[in-house]
Amino acid sequence: MKKIIILISLAAFSAFFGFSCESSSDPTDKPDDSTANPVTGEYQAVIAFPNLMFDDPVEFTHAGDGTNKVYVIEQRGVIRVFDNVSTVAQAPVFLDIDARVDAGGEMGLLGLAFHPDFKTNGYFYVNYNRNLPSRQTVISRFKVNQGSTTADASSEKILLTFEQPYTNHKGGKMAFGSDGFLYIATGDGGSGGDPQNHAQNRKDLLGKILRINVNVAETEKYSIPADNPYVNNTEGFMPEIYAYGLRNPWRFSFDATTNNLWVGDVGQNEVEEIDIITKGGNYGWKVKEGDDCFYAAGNCNQSGLIGPVFSYRQGTDGRSVTGGLVYRGTKLPDLVGKYIFGDYVSGKIWALNYSASKATNSNDKIDNVGSISAFGEDAAKELYILNYSSGKIYSLAKK
Repeated sequence: MKKIIILISLAAFSAFFGFSCESSSDPTDKPDDSTANPVTGEYQAVIAFPNLMFDDPVEFTHAGDGTNKVYVIEQRGVIRVFDNVSTVAQAPVFLDIDARVDAGGEMGLLGLAFHPDFKTNGYFYVNYNRNLPSRQTVISRFKVNQGSTTADASSEKILLTFEQPYTNHKGGKMAFGSDGFLYIATGDGGSGGDPQNHAQNRKDLLGKILRINVNVAETEKYSIPADNPYVNNTEGFMPEIYAYGLRNPWRFSFDATTNNLWVGDVGQNEVEEIDIITKGGNYGWKVKEGDDCFYAAGNCNQSGLIGPVFSYRQGTDGRSVTGGLVYRGTKLPDLVGKYIFGDYVSGKIWALNYSASKATNSNDKIDNVGSISAFGEDAAKELYILNYSSGKIYSLAKK
């Protein structure tokens, strides 16, 4: 998620780095309830599934289908499924598209989102990179085999592709919002400093949060939600854009209670940031990095730009933010309503309170977990942490 030269020197790092067609319930910056829970605690990281190990895991999720199954993405192009019990000993392949995926560095199979009506229609969506016919991001729909718990790899329906100029900064996360639309995070396309200014260019899809409607006729790929910011614009702006000005929004999540859309946006050389995304918002890259001017001698007009709700300077706290989620489970009541996220390089994990459009450190003490590639949750909204290097999945327990 950081500049490749930095990541390679730090570790063996070879990755990264939802039914209505019309709705007014799009994500916004809403008051949270975390400050109503001022209790702090100490938490240890424990291996959640001791008998399982994954190959470069980058996503953990569930299908919302009433089963106890969870899913893990391996960056190379494989999705595994298994029962959510600590003693599980096998994680069978759910989907294997390794041959279609160009993986390595910050490219690969990076995102997975199950249709809100997955239990009925069997649809799920993936975000991956390929090099043929050119370097691209691909957003596709697949379907499960009828009467099976495995996916039909031949059922792929490609919905959207867009060119990638470099091999880094791909974003990759996808999720359905409560409005039933599919949200997609895209990075600025890579190199360093966004040399082609993609993130501020609303005529392309890089450095953005996209929002599309996948509930269309089978003869169509997708449609544009009627309240997307640039619907029917006459300036050539891409109508899929929901928000822009992001560098590498590697991981985002929706808070199921407030509907806030939280993003961890990886910084360049100085600042890592956490944003709450609002429709049509410009989050500033590359005019600024966090709240800092990116080029002090260049354009630093921050008028109209949205600042992060939380940021930290690169150093002992880390160098590559991994966006997390607002905890809504029941096992750790002191963390309810708090946003949990971490840093890939340092392994540090924070819990944030959120109020008045700013997030503050809650001072909960949480064990470090090395090489944090993603946070995930199961159907009960319990939290999990992926260690990219070891291939292990962790949960938190009160000390």
